[in-house]
Amino acid sequence: MMITRRAFTTALSLTGLAALAGFSPLRLISGAMAQSAADVAKPVSLPDMAIGSADAAVTITEYASMTCPHCAAFNAEVFPKIKAAYIDTGKVRYIFREFPLDIKAAAGSMLGRCIAKDDSGKYFAVIDLLFKSQSDWVMKNTTETLARIGKQAGLTQQQVEDCLKDQALLDKIAADQKYASEVLKVNSTPTFFINGEVIKGEASFEEFEKKIKPLLKS
Repeated sequence: MMITRRAFTTALSLTGLAALAGFSPLRLISGAMAQSAADVAKPVSLPDMAIGSADAAVTITEYASMTCPHCAAFNAEVFPKIKAAYIDTGKVRYIFREFPLDIKAAAGSMLGRCIAKDDSGKYFAVIDLLFKSQSDWVMKNTTETLARIGKQAGLTQQQVEDCLKDQALLDKIAADQKYASEVLKVNSTPTFFINGEVIKGEASFEEFEKKIKPLLKS
């Protein structure tokens, strides 16, 4: 589906995100399976946010929407186990990529990028905070809550507003989403690629282990 500019502006006014009314529309495209590990590996418009050893034998790439409850549940219940067992031990490199399914998700992703800049560790911390407080900023006063989170992370009110009006940043997020949709065939969140092999949905830690362990032995 395509969020038209009129619908986009209407949605913003209804949710208190009127400052974002100048944003370009995001295309939400459906599809199927990924092309190759090489296609997954390359960032498109924005630099990858990654944690873990760059020399790790296994790379997990997650596509998530900040308003997706399944993504938030995965972040709370499964990701910490993967981090402890595989990322912190140097066996897995973990990449998080934005795939916003709505305007609020796009705003959350933009704020995360603005707060972290090029600091991947800080970015993952902000993403964690946004997921944990998802019910607050998604369901209630979105603009006010995002502004509060931004201020807690060291941004001024003006910096938060400038961030959420950054057309160039949104265009890059939209371009990356378009690539993921058209080339990698991502059509839902969360979607994961483990060395190029796709897993769709909120998979368990045990399901990830079944995929990771053989790759560590090979």
